[in-house]
Amino acid sequence: MATIILGISAFYHDSAAALIRDGQIIAAAQEERFTRVKADSRFPTAAVRYCLERAAITATDLEHVVFYEKPLSKFERLLETYLAFAPEGIDSFQEAFPLWAKHKLRMSEEIAHWLPGFRNRPCFVNHHEAHAASAFFPSPFQTATILTLDAVGEWGTSSIGIGNGSRISLTHEMRFPYSVGMLYSAFTYYTGFKVNSGEYKLMGLAPYGEPKYVDVILNNIVDVKEDGSVWLDLSYFNYCQGLTMTSDKFHALFGGPPRKPESVITQKEMDLAASIQAITEEAVLRATRYAHSLHGSPNLVMAGGVALNCVANGRVRREGPFESIWIQPAAGDAGGAIGAALLVWYHKLQNTRHPELPDGQHGSLLGPAFTNPEIGMFLDSVGASYEYIDEESILLDRVASMLAQEKVIGWFQGPMEFGPRALGCRSIIGDARSSRMQQTMNLKIKFRESFRPFAPCVLREFVDQVFAMPSGEDSPYMLLVAPVREDLRLPLSSADLAKMKDSDLRIRVSVPRSTVPAITHVDYSARIQTVDAQRHGRYYRLMRRFHEITGCPVIVNTSFNIRGEPIVASLEDAYQCFLSTDMDCLVLENYVLLKGNLPPSLLDWSSRNRAKYISAFSPD
Repeated sequence: MATIILGISAFYHDSAAALIRDGQIIAAAQEERFTRVKADSRFPTAAVRYCLERAAITATDLEHVVFYEKPLSKFERLLETYLAFAPEGIDSFQEAFPLWAKHKLRMSEEIAHWLPGFRNRPCFVNHHEAHAASAFFPSPFQTATILTLDAVGEWGTSSIGIGNGSRISLTHEMRFPYSVGMLYSAFTYYTGFKVNSGEYKLMGLAPYGEPKYVDVILNNIVDVKEDGSVWLDLSYFNYCQGLTMTSDKFHALFGGPPRKPESVITQKEMDLAASIQAITEEAVLRATRYAHSLHGSPNLVMAGGVALNCVANGRVRREGPFESIWIQPAAGDAGGAIGAALLVWYHKLQNTRHPELPDGQHGSLLGPAFTNPEIGMFLDSVGASYEYIDEESILLDRVASMLAQEKVIGWFQGPMEFGPRALGCRSIIGDARSSRMQQTMNLKIKFRESFRPFAPCVLREFVDQVFAMPSGEDSPYMLLVAPVREDLRLPLSSADLAKMKDSDLRIRVSVPRSTVPAITHVDYSARIQTVDAQRHGRYYRLMRRFHEITGCPVIVNTSFNIRGEPIVASLEDAYQCFLSTDMDCLVLENYVLLKGNLPPSLLDWSSRNRAKYISAFSPD
């Protein structure tokens, strides 16, 4: 009889559910994909329902349900913090306490309510242990040093440990209120981006600036220790007791209040982004070196929200002491659902672990998929005009040819990705050689900030021919940044150099910097996903066909969504996104839809809907 374990993360950020059957990850999904509420933090009822349906079971079949942290310990930390700062923080306390009293402290009752067929007592694990388990147990390593870095769990904000066989052990911990994640989020807030989702925007903005504020930050706000831990002067922050991240003292230090969201980004924000990125990279590098000195393993595994900082990860890979690195694709809170379930399987139930190759995450393709008959029924129900192409070689030839003609393709294939990145199943793709593709995708497809770079997908066997990476380097989860090779970079004219100093980021980003300009950021870097046959199937074969046609092993890949919305999960989501943007083609498994073939009534609706998104978007 199979042992089935359900892991849950909820009520803080990006709720998710994951299902483990006899140690194998069977299904995992974030609640936001189903509810269409970005970073939905409610109990993941829809994600749980999907996981149970994927395994063809009900709640009565669950042996264990496990939550990814200990609410009582977290509440203890909140109470102690509020008391330490009292009478400050009363507004924050009054806002937080009702939610705790109603939901967060009653997690057992919540589980019983939403899973009425589950009759056993739920389990609760430590937040950073869940992160550590999500990093080590799906990794391909028998032993590895573990590093977790995030904002805060119960009390811990970062941890170092060791994984060996079927066990993990956390040996060192940094505790709240000192936190690399909180530090980075404070600058995310101050530069006008949303905390817990805008950090990657800050990372993308950093190459436009100079790290002019590093000394100011280090002399006043933070002390980065040799072991990578940080000490913060809390008078510059407001997250312990208030409803904002930064204090008036912080604002005075940097010459004014936080940037208003959607307002013009100035050179100040760019330089602040560059400065805090440099400090974060140094903290992460020091932490990895210290962790290596403690445990000595040649392998490193990472999780926690800071582990999604792929620029820092790239430096760890190039400059750090480890031979091999594996990072949990859903490194933030969502991935804690996987880690919590695996902790029960290996620690509570004491099962033996056998590492899988290339890893046990299965490409992180753990979400819903749709069959061709289901797709056909849906398209007929909405009166869509489409072509069904039964033979894969013909389908791939058609799509690869459209890519080579600079068409933008919505690519909806196989299971949905788990984690924040689209990895070739819920992706919008284009020709990386196109000098227009970056702006086209940002302003006409994604309706988002013009400065944001797009990621390349590269056939793994060609990775070293395009990027400064070793031959055959594995980066399947888009968690490493590396430079474009120097021999592929283009010389810059005096006009180009002038554009690169323009205050308008749309002008700066329009300068072609390499033979694959659509994926080359202003500092010649790229956030790389390697694509291989074992993990990526049809997507790999599409890229092989594109390479045969063009000689280029790289395409642009961005997530299949519009700015402010989660990645599409359903056929309805994909079709709506296709109609609402200037996407040229939508491919749903073996069905191909062309924008030019839409009936006049839908073309008119599509135009009006695009206008709605564009009017709501103020480009930087």
